[in-house]
Amino acid sequence: MAGQSEILHITLRIGNSRFQMNVARADEFYYREAEKLINKRYQFYSDRYPGQVNETYLMMTMLDIAVSLKRKESEASTTPVVTVIESLLADVEKVLPHGV
Repeated sequence: MAGQSEILHITLRIGNSRFQMNVARADEFYYREAEKLINKRYQFYSDRYPGQVNETYLMMTMLDIAVSLKRKESEASTTPVVTVIESLLADVEKVLPHGV
């Protein structure tokens, strides 16, 4: 359990909203980076679809980031398989006679 000195009280601004949070000192960097990422995507959607309410931009941003995360998870889970298959194919090609 983190002690008091290991907990920070921070304020994050996302879109038109402010959030006060208590976070582990070791995680502050990640929260600040997440804030930047979210605001960048939020700005993209608010520029592209003007006139929407804050909640709409937040939902668009959330969906965008979730889809990106799922894509990366999928890529990460298939990369080792692709590497193994490529290695196996290289081994097979070494033992097959040329011209097969």
